[in-house]
Amino acid sequence: MNKEQYLGVKVSPLNYEEIIDDIKSRMQAGEQSTIIAVNPEKVMTASQNAELLDLINNSTYQIPDGVGILLASKLKGGNIRSRVTGVDMMERLIRFASEEGRKVFLYGAKEEVVTEAKRKLEETYPSLMISGYENGYVKDHDALVEKINASEAELLFVAMGSPRQELWIREHMPKLNVKVFQGVGGSFDVFSGRVKRAPAFFQKLGLEWLYRLIKDPKRLKRQMNLPRFLLKVLFSKGS
Repeated sequence: MNKEQYLGVKVSPLNYEEIIDDIKSRMQAGEQSTIIAVNPEKVMTASQNAELLDLINNSTYQIPDGVGILLASKLKGGNIRSRVTGVDMMERLIRFASEEGRKVFLYGAKEEVVTEAKRKLEETYPSLMISGYENGYVKDHDALVEKINASEAELLFVAMGSPRQELWIREHMPKLNVKVFQGVGGSFDVFSGRVKRAPAFFQKLGLEWLYRLIKDPKRLKRQMNLPRFLLKVLFSKGS
């Protein structure tokens, strides 16, 4: 795929359906795939952090999780036309796993969060096979790798916050038989019902950031990364 690049950070132009189709092909070929969400704040950090930049750019899919990435693509005449959010990408993959009979493993968050997320996902998708789970406080990671492999899971969702979750995936991926890895941040909190997403109106317009800002004005400092990011992209030499 022809990826776009903003401040040195690669972004995949594929939408949900195209990513799922591509993942199907890669799974059939026995290839492993990684998914990382990219937003203006992460791009700004990665442009100053070589390890994070390498982590993002060496992922299979850098999904445009942020309206700022769409705006940057328009500014530079790119082809990204829709957001691909981390939580929605996870749900699309869960649906795919349910329909295709693929086993899933959930790793991360508090015990009560991951178990409730598991219960509600299985309730929503009765044919879904969650073959194992583990909370985010495990100490013996070698034993965890064995547990994941024993579960025969093909899709692994890691909820530890970024970039910690992606660093964990990169370190342990060679020892895992999993085919699809996604770091999902706080998505288990959403699926467990402990955290409510923005109303559909805000989601449709790509304004979840505004909803979160209204609910928590202290986020204003973080949101200032958006105009700074767009200005840097606008005056950068290429994309």
